[in-house]
Amino acid sequence: MNDSTPLPALDALKNQAKRLRARLAEDGDFLSHSETLELVARQYGYRDWNTIHAACGNRPRTPVAVGAQVSGHYLGQPFTGEVIGVQKLSDNGRARITLDFHEPVDVVKFDSFSAFRKRVSCVIGADGRTAEKTSDGQPQMILTL
Repeated sequence: MNDSTPLPALDALKNQAKRLRARLAEDGDFLSHSETLELVARQYGYRDWNTIHAACGNRPRTPVAVGAQVSGHYLGQPFTGEVIGVQKLSDNGRARITLDFHEPVDVVKFDSFSAFRKRVSCVIGADGRTAEKTSDGQPQMILTL
């Protein structure tokens, strides 16, 4: 496995094994669940299921994943968008995320001036909020999780 490729969470790996088992059964290849877990582990470059389980086992998850459809508020403005990048920063759930808003968000509150953003990056905690605040004390980004 490439060290720069993030490993999915355990539940995602188990679901992958279930889908693989069902697909193989459609073709007449009947494997046990444990056999498909071993195949999934090898697909990621691990010796066996126990090794991949130890590699990703109890690590904290990031609050969102690439491809997730999210909503919330950015600089006080409501948005909906897609997560297009996630980088885990710490074991306490902090992550740098990049969002692509479905519609550009006007990040200026003045009537006579606008500044629209379509794509933004920020660091959020496990609660989906940034530590950085706006001038009125609200987090710059608040994701609805």
